Amino acid sequence: MKIVKAVCSAGRTGFFFDDQRAIKKGAKADGASYSGDPVTPGFKAIRQAGEAISVILVLEDGQVAYGDCAAVQYSGAGGRDPLFLARDFIPVIEKHIIPWLVGKNADNFTSLAKELELMTVDSKRLHTAIRYGVSQALLDAAAKAGKKLMCQVVASEYGLKVIPEGIPIFTQSGDARYDNVDKMIIKGAQVLPHGLINNVKTKLGEKGELLLEYVGWLRDRISSLRSDKTYAPVLHLDVYGTIGQVFGNNNYQAMADYLERLSDAARPFKLRIEGPMDVEDREKQMLALAGLTKVVDDRKIPVEIVADEWCNTLEDIRYFADNKAGHMVQIKTPDLGGIGNIVEAVLYCKEKGIGAYQGGTCNETDRSAQVCVHLAMATRPVQILAKPGMGVDEGYMIVYNEMQRIIGLINAGYPF
Repeated sequence: MKIVKAVCSAGRTGFFFDDQRAIKKGAKADGASYSGDPVTPGFKAIRQAGEAISVILVLEDGQVAYGDCAAVQYSGAGGRDPLFLARDFIPVIEKHIIPWLVGKNADNFTSLAKELELMTVDSKRLHTAIRYGVSQALLDAAAKAGKKLMCQVVASEYGLKVIPEGIPIFTQSGDARYDNVDKMIIKGAQVLPHGLINNVKTKLGEKGELLLEYVGWLRDRISSLRSDKTYAPVLHLDVYGTIGQVFGNNNYQAMADYLERLSDAARPFKLRIEGPMDVEDREKQMLALAGLTKVVDDRKIPVEIVADEWCNTLEDIRYFADNKAGHMVQIKTPDLGGIGNIVEAVLYCKEKGIGAYQGGTCNETDRSAQVCVHLAMATRPVQILAKPGMGVDEGYMIVYNEMQRIIGLINAGYPF
C-alpha cells in the first residue's frame, strides 16, 4: 500500500512551552503566564503557546493516516532539542520529508521508521519532534494498510503480544495540585499527582517542609475521599531537582534522610520521587542518581527514584538503566524522536529490571497521546502518562478511552 500524498497542518498542543531555566531562577507566576524575561534561547516569553504540526498521509486506496509532531513543555532545557515552532519546521518537512514519503510502501513500519531516524538535513539529525510525529503517521499508515490496530503492528514487528488488560495511568496536576487531586481520586487514577514541584521557595520549602506537608495532605485526602477503601494509588511527585538544591546534589545521606521523612508521611501509600536533583550535565546526573539510589537501597527506604532530566534519548535511557541511575526511568516520548525508539526503550528497561515509565509531556496532542497508548499496550510499561494538558479530565479521558477501545477490540477478536 503506497503513500500517494503527504500534507502538513499547523496545530496547537494541550499546554505551553515554558522556559524552565527562567522559572528555576525565580520567575513570578502572573495569572496563567509568567512575568520577567526568558533565559533559554528561542523563547520570546517565559511561557508561550504550545505548537504542533500534523503530518497527514494519504494512501493509494484513499485511507488517511496521521501523526502529530510535538515537543516537550520544557524545550531547550536538560539537553533537549530547541523550541519547536510550526512556522520554522513546516518548511523543513515540506522540503525534505514529504518528497521522501511519497511513493513509499507503507506496509513495513519498522524499516521506514529506521530510515527516518537516520535522515539528516545540513549534516544534522531531524528535530526530535519531526521524527516523533512522522513516525506516528507511518505507524498509522502501516496499521491501515494491514487492517490492524497500531498496537498489533508494533507487536507483530517486535515479536510481542497485545494483552487486553489496562496499564496504570499517571495523572498530572499542574499548579492546581489540590483541586486536581480530587479529580484524580474520583476518577480512580492509579498514579498521582505529579505535583509540579519546580520551585524551592513556593513549593518544596527552604527545608523541604512544604512538600512534606503536601505529601501528608495527599495521604489524608485519598483516605477521606476514596469510595473504595481498597483504592491505593501510587504517589509520584516530580521535584525538578529542588531536593538537590536544598540538601546538596551530591549529599546523598541528607537527601535520603529527607526521602525517608517523605516516605513516612506517605504511608500507607507507595512513593516515587522523580528528578531529585539536576546537576546540568548528563554524566554527572547519572552518577548522582546512581549514588542516591544506592544509598536509598542500602538503607531500605521505601521510595523509588525516577530518572528524568538528562535522560532523554534511547542511548541515554540505556546508559542510565545500565548504571541503575534510579529505580525507574521516564521515557519522555517526544524526546526520543521516532516512536520505534520508545518501543526499544521500554523493552530495554524491562530487560535490565528497571521500571519503564512511558511518559511524555503535557505539551502534546490528542493524537500523539493515542498513538502512545498503542505503544504501551504492545510493550506494557509500568505506567503511562495521561496527556496532554494539566487539567486531568481531558488527558485522562484520551488515554483511558483509547486503552479501553483497544481492549474491547482485542477481546472481540479484531481483526475479524
